Amino acid sequence: MDKASQALTRGVPLDVPKSYRALADHSGVPRATLHHRANGRRSIEEKARKQQYLHPWEEEFLVKFLLQMSDLGQPVRIKFIPSLAFCITRQRSIENRPPKPPHPGWSKALETRFPEREDNALVRGHRKGVI
Repeated sequence: MDKASQALTRGVPLDVPKSYRALADHSGVPRATLHHRANGRRSIEEKARKQQYLHPWEEEFLVKFLLQMSDLGQPVRIKFIPSLAFCITRQRSIENRPPKPPHPGWSKALETRFPEREDNALVRGHRKGVI
């Protein structure tokens, strides 16, 4: 739960008038954010999580597969990674399945989501044109 949602559930003390301005001053969260959250707008983090192409465990599986292939001496080219992600999503139910593979820049975004792997083949292979 983000800070704005927590502030809305806590409310303001009894001696403070009930308004978004008072709640913003009391909690340190901007007034507009409190208003948006109270009217149903999602936080940026929640929206980003909802828009991710692969679930976190699917991403972890894909990264492990790419590292294993690289360790075996058969690195996967970057241009093939979106189609591998699409193959992973084919295991989902039809309602949860995306209609097409992710965009070509998705591979680079995957690399930035796993910064702890910089010493591994993800970054080394990217410099050579393969992962």
